[in-house]
Amino acid sequence: MPVILVVDDEPLQRNILETILSEEGYETYVASSGEEALKIAKSYNPDVVLTDLKMKGMDGIALLERIKSLKPEPTVVMMTAFGTVTTAVEAMKRGAFDYLTKPLDKDVVILTIKRALERTELLRRTDELQRALYDKFSIEGIVGHSRAINDVITVVKKVAGSPVTVLILGESGTGKELIARAIHYNSPQSTKPFTAINCAAIPETLLESELFGYEPGAFTGAISRKIGLFEATKGGTLFLDEIGDLPPLTQSKMLRVLQEREVRRLGGRESIKVDVRVITATNKDLGKEMEEGRFREDLFYRLKVVTIQLPPLRERKEDIPDLTKYFLEKFNRELGKRIKRLDEQALRALVDYHWPGNIRQLESVMEKAVLMCESDTVTLKDIESELVSPKQRNIFDIEIPEKGLDFEELEKELLRKAMEKSGRVAAKAARLLGMSYKTFWYRWEKLSLEESRPIPNASESYTIDIPEGGIIFEEFEKGLLKKAMEKTNNVIARAARLLGLSDKAFRLRWEKFGLDPAKKTSELNRF
Repeated sequence: MPVILVVDDEPLQRNILETILSEEGYETYVASSGEEALKIAKSYNPDVVLTDLKMKGMDGIALLERIKSLKPEPTVVMMTAFGTVTTAVEAMKRGAFDYLTKPLDKDVVILTIKRALERTELLRRTDELQRALYDKFSIEGIVGHSRAINDVITVVKKVAGSPVTVLILGESGTGKELIARAIHYNSPQSTKPFTAINCAAIPETLLESELFGYEPGAFTGAISRKIGLFEATKGGTLFLDEIGDLPPLTQSKMLRVLQEREVRRLGGRESIKVDVRVITATNKDLGKEMEEGRFREDLFYRLKVVTIQLPPLRERKEDIPDLTKYFLEKFNRELGKRIKRLDEQALRALVDYHWPGNIRQLESVMEKAVLMCESDTVTLKDIESELVSPKQRNIFDIEIPEKGLDFEELEKELLRKAMEKSGRVAAKAARLLGMSYKTFWYRWEKLSLEESRPIPNASESYTIDIPEGGIIFEEFEKGLLKKAMEKTNNVIARAARLLGLSDKAFRLRWEKFGLDPAKKTSELNRF
């Protein structure tokens, strides 16, 4: 039952309001002064305080200021005579919800109290969600006790209170966004926006308009102004995931934003000051990207004021029992299950597994285990189908049969499998193969892949599967070239035929990877 506190130094007015509100079903208390009201408020935690503005001793304004310090804070409605409306408006500026002028109208009082209660409920729900959010992303909420994760937590604690840019490095699925959120929600900017964007998931032509915004007429279809994420995240934190996939031109503009703290919308002439903390993340080797000219060195040093290296799950296996317990409790809540534990065999299998998809893969395995488990204990049977054998899990284990294979068909199958695994989202499929969105889409169109066409078998002897953590396609391609050369005693013409490639196509790939260029010509001359 909602609690209402009426404060008025006129006994008749107090009694009338008490009667009206009690008849409406509210638990109503009355006080004759501000001092008495504070005592009652501390004891009964009212949802709404209906107070007179002019009272002897502590007036309504002073009471308002004192009540604002209560937790949970009630909503305050002022009552005032016609001649003091200006003062009531001033009270609203200081935090009062509304004011009523005397003589009071019963229907207006009831309606105003209902509106005030709705506001109180909304604010309390917001506070609960905010506390839940802080708890979820609190530093203490990071699961694990290994030395590797404790080192990460130490750095997070140090950087959370400062506005410096942070670069988070780690394989896919290691929890880079979780760490970024932990930094934000433990910083002075915790009540401000946290905005996350995946730079690899947005086509190059749209990325700049998302980040910087645009003015009407900036390009075809730009019929109204759009505020970019740098402006929209005012005072908060902008998390740029997959920063290694940022196009060169956007890198230049990003550098200017970090240096000058201002943006210019596409098609705009004025520079706009921005106040935003930038946290970035990538699973790429930015050092290598700089050497090969794909990432600006000056931008790299702007981003890595502080670097946090997240360890893969295989390097912090002592945290797996804690993580499985956390996921067990989480999915019990979400799926309405009552699974108590994992048996010893199941837990041993999880600890021994190599986890190419890191924590994200473990979470997926635990979700399915909780869903499928028919008893109060997860057994090895519930998870073994997810912990695939090395031959199934590792595409790099593939061997070239004596009759050879069709490399182009193999590439097609990999592209299609990546699209299937990512729910037909090209940007996600590209990440699964270690490609940029642009490269993936170029290969997809070059090979004329259609959604309606069936997936061919690259080789009847092998089942191709992409692990949860994805692969680096270029490493796979290079590995096949090496295996073909080994199988043909380093004779390029024969190696090319073994992969179903022309001599020229094989040579171009061989040179791209810088594999024994000096030896190549002499070997070719033998055929």
